[in-house]
This record gives sequence, C-alpha cells and structure tokens, in this order.
Amino acid sequence: MKVDASDLRTNETDDRGRIYLGTEYANKRVTVAVVEVESDRPDEDELAAAYREASESAEELAEEWNGASDEAWNGLDE
Repeated sequence: MKVDASDLRTNETDDRGRIYLGTEYANKRVTVAVVEVESDRPDEDELAAAYREASESAEELAEEWNGASDEAWNGLDE
C-alpha cells in the first residue's frame, strides 16, 4: 500500500489518548495507522539522571553551607 505524504496528518491525543478526526469523517469507516509516538514527558532514565544530579548538587550545597555557617558562628565568638 502506498501512502502519499500529503495524506499524512499529525494530531495530538487528549488526556485519554483519543483523537478528534473531524466531522468530515462522520459515518465513514476510517483506518488509522500510528507511525510514531512522541511523549511530552521525560522518560524514566531522564528523570533518574535529573534526580541524581539534583541530589549531588544538594549535598555540595549542604557541605558549603556547613563551612560558611561554621565560619559565621566562629566570627561571632571573637
């Protein structure tokens, strides 16, 4: 089966995965092929990497804060 590129349409689904085809398809048999699926959300690997990076950054900030806090308290004692 050959498909003309001008016949291809890109639609987005609603939150339940449904696509509105339009009234021109009312009472007609329609064959739909899913060629590609893109997600607007990051995948699990991306989320895990971002979490690890944020966790490491938080640890570094906590260590820097401890040093700065100790210096500040020591300065008050003088």
